[in-house]
Amino acid sequence: MLAIFLKTLPFFAIIGLGYWAGRTRFFSQEATAYLTKFVFYFALSAMLFSFSANLSLHEVLNWTLVWAYLFGTAAVYIIATIVALIRKLDIPTAAMEAQCAVIGNVGFLGVPMLVLLLGEDAIGPVMLVLAVDLIVFSSLIVILITGARDGRMSLGILRTVGLGLLRNPMIMAISAGLIWSALEIPIPAPMNEFLTILGAAATPGALFAIGASLASKTAERVQIALWLSSCKLVLHPIFVAIGALLLFPIDTYSAGVIIAAAALPVAGNVFILAQHYGVAPHRASAAILFSTLFSVGTVSVVIAWVTQL
Repeated sequence: MLAIFLKTLPFFAIIGLGYWAGRTRFFSQEATAYLTKFVFYFALSAMLFSFSANLSLHEVLNWTLVWAYLFGTAAVYIIATIVALIRKLDIPTAAMEAQCAVIGNVGFLGVPMLVLLLGEDAIGPVMLVLAVDLIVFSSLIVILITGARDGRMSLGILRTVGLGLLRNPMIMAISAGLIWSALEIPIPAPMNEFLTILGAAATPGALFAIGASLASKTAERVQIALWLSSCKLVLHPIFVAIGALLLFPIDTYSAGVIIAAAALPVAGNVFILAQHYGVAPHRASAAILFSTLFSVGTVSVVIAWVTQL
């Protein structure tokens, strides 16, 4: 346990450094926004393309794993939604709370940390988790919010969802890499060096950006934030474990990877969605802040457990 904690500590230390830079205004909100954009569109995309270009679709696509992760995530999504509706929240707010309960920081934190801690074989399962989050649940929240406001489903909603997926650089990078791999085109040495150098900036850049962005987050609605953080850090990995080990059993290594991915704190893009649609941005902000803070300990516990599987 201590050994795992010491391995995860440098990742959270960089997040802490970014938080200090943002809190002291050494790094302005504008600088954080541009760093995030660089990581999102360039460095992380280069890393994901490089990873996926060296895999085959046959190696990556594991439908049993997808069903196991979908089960665990959908179960917690439903629990969070029911609790929100019992509190008489409207559909958009309930959907936003459910999003906080299940969408982890897989892209910025999970990809670099889990691949380093659990080995390169973790790349495939982590990418599947990322794809499910982006394709299924990031689409679902747009459908629920827009549909609730319009009072009906329309082709316009589906068009918005489709364009959103096409514009997401992580989806595009993974897809392009798998297509490149399927065509069996060798990556030229200069291109490989380019991707390696650019992709190497993803890990420190993403972690620093997470910390700097946390500096602008508020701690309002503390009780709700603690509930949503508990859903994300505790319930989500538990239900994914039930799915991966009992209901849709997969090999223990892949199960450990997706359980660890489920234990990650709430993703920053949930706040971006909340702000964009004007739906509960303060509770999303607080959930990100608290879940990231508590994940320093909980992620280490979960990773220590899955390494014993």
